[in-house]
Amino acid sequence: MTEQSNGDGNAGVEGVVDMDEPKKMTREDWRKKKELEEQRKLGNAPAEVDEEGKDINPHIPQYISSVPWYIDPSKRPTLKHQRPQIEIQEGFSAIGEWYKRGVQENIVTTKFRKGACENCGAMTHKKKDCLERPRKVGAKFTGTSIAPDEHSQVQLNLDYDGKRDRWNGYDPEEHQRIVEEYAKVDLAKRTLKAHKLQDELASGKLDQSEREHDSEDEDEDKYADDIDMPGQNFDSKRRITVRNLRIREDTAKYLRNLDPNSAYYDPKTRAMRENPYSSTGMNPDEVGYAGDNFARYSGDTITMAQTQMFAWEAYERGSEVHLQADPTKLELLHRSFKVKKEDFKEEQRESILERYGGQEHLDAPPRELLLAQTEDYLEYSRHGAVLKGLEKAVARSKYEEDVLINNHTCIWGSFWKDGFWGYKCCHSMVKQSYCTGASGIGINNSECVPFEEGVDQLQEDEEQPKTLLELHREKIKEKKKKRRRNRKNKKPVSSDSGDSDDDDEEKKKEKLKKALEAEDKRVKNVEAMMQVDERKRPYHSLQEVKAPTEEEIEAFRMKRARPDDPMASFLSQ
Repeated sequence: MTEQSNGDGNAGVEGVVDMDEPKKMTREDWRKKKELEEQRKLGNAPAEVDEEGKDINPHIPQYISSVPWYIDPSKRPTLKHQRPQIEIQEGFSAIGEWYKRGVQENIVTTKFRKGACENCGAMTHKKKDCLERPRKVGAKFTGTSIAPDEHSQVQLNLDYDGKRDRWNGYDPEEHQRIVEEYAKVDLAKRTLKAHKLQDELASGKLDQSEREHDSEDEDEDKYADDIDMPGQNFDSKRRITVRNLRIREDTAKYLRNLDPNSAYYDPKTRAMRENPYSSTGMNPDEVGYAGDNFARYSGDTITMAQTQMFAWEAYERGSEVHLQADPTKLELLHRSFKVKKEDFKEEQRESILERYGGQEHLDAPPRELLLAQTEDYLEYSRHGAVLKGLEKAVARSKYEEDVLINNHTCIWGSFWKDGFWGYKCCHSMVKQSYCTGASGIGINNSECVPFEEGVDQLQEDEEQPKTLLELHREKIKEKKKKRRRNRKNKKPVSSDSGDSDDDDEEKKKEKLKKALEAEDKRVKNVEAMMQVDERKRPYHSLQEVKAPTEEEIEAFRMKRARPDDPMASFLSQ
C-alpha cells in the first residue's frame, strides 16, 4: 500500500479491494490498522494468515509484504510473490538428464551387420568416426571381434539454465576416484618414510634425539617469524621481514644438481642449505652457488649480524640508532664502542697486574726456547720415517684415502711390477679384483706366465674377446716397434761417426734458419692482419693444422717478444 494525499489535504491509503476501482481508507480506519499492526508485533493479537493457512510474520517490512502492481492482486494477504515460482516447462529436458556414456554391455554381437563400422563392427558410428585402433583386416571382412554398440544418445533439449549449468552431467564418482588415488599415494609415502627412519635408527645412523633436534631446527629456519632469538625486536615499525625471493634470470637451486641424492631443496621456503656440488667433489670457492649456509656465513654477513645485534642492544639502553635508517651513525657508534671496550679490557688487565703482579711471567719466552727441549719424544729410522712418537700430519685431498674394498688389506697402487700397478696384499694387477692373499702372491711370483703376457695365450686357447685395456696396450707396443724401425731406417750407413754428427748439426742449422724465416713471415702477416678491419679479414678455417716441429718451436721462442726483458726497447728500435 502506498500513502497518498487527497485534495482536502487528508492522508489516505489505497486499499486493494477491486481491480477496477480501489477503495480509499478514512483516517480512522488507517489509525485502527496501525494499532492492529503494533499489537501483532507485540504479540497481543494473532498474526495474519495467507491463502494457504500459514502465519505471516508481522515484522516483515511493508515493501516485502506488499503485492506489486503487475501481479494479480488477491483479496487476502499473501507472500506468494516472494516465494520461488516452480513452473514446469513442457518440451525441455530435466536438469538431471544427460547423455549416456559407455557401451551396451548386455548385448553381444557375433556377426557383422550391414551399415556398421567397417573397422570394429559397431552400429553407432562409421569408419571415419571410429576411435579404435585401425585393424589390419577390418571386422567387415573377418566377422570376428565385433565391438559392442554405444548407448543410443537422446537429443537433449536443455532450457536456459540447463545450457549454462557448468556441473550438468558431472559424475561425482570420478572425483572420488581421484581422491582415493591420492590418498593411497600419500599413505605409501608415509609408510616408506617410516620404514626408512626405522632402518636408520636400527643401523645407528640416526639417533632419535638427534632427529627430533634436527626437525626442530628445520622448523625454526622454515618459519623465521616464530624465532625467539636474543635481541629480537618485536616492534611492528622496526620489524625485519625475511624475503627469500629470486629474480627470473637466476638459475633455480634445484636445477644445479639433478641428482636426487644431492642436497635437499625445500620448495616452500625455497631453501637449499647444503652445497649441491658436495657429491661432485668441487671446491666451494670455484662454484657459483655453494648452499644457503655457505652464503649466510660468508663475506660481510657476520659483520652485518654483529652490527644489527649492537643496534638492538643500544636501542634497549636508550640510544636511538637503526641499521637501515642511519647506518653511518650506527657504524661510528659501533667503532667507538669497540675502542672503549678494548681500552677497558687493557685498564682492567693493568689494574690486576698492578695489584697482584706477574708481569714477568707474561713476558717470558716460549718453553721450547727457554729449556731448549720438549717432552715430545720422536724416534726416526735411518731413512727419516717416524718409528715412535707423534707421526707427521697426513696430507689430505679431495679423493678418498685408505678405502679398502673386496677384502684387500692394501689400497690399489701399493704394488708395482713391470710398469703396472697392483695390490701389495695379493700382488694382483687387476683393479677391483677380489683379494686372494698369500696364495695369490705365490701364484703371481711363481714361474707361471704373468698377467700381461698370459692374456694373449688365454685368448688363443679359449678364444675370448680382448678387453679395451689389452687393446690399448697392444697399440702402445706396436707404436714403440714402429718408432724403433723408423729410427733404424733413418740412421745413415757410414763408418765415420764424426762426419754423420757434423751432417746432423748442419741439417739442424738449416732447418732452424728456415723456421726463423717462416716465423718472420708469420709475424709480419699477423701484424698486417691486425691493421685490417675485423669485418674485412679473410677466413683461415681451410688451412691445414698440424703439430709444430722442434725447429718451429725453437724459432717461436727466439722471436717471441718478452715484456719483462730489459733490452726489449732496444730490440724494437
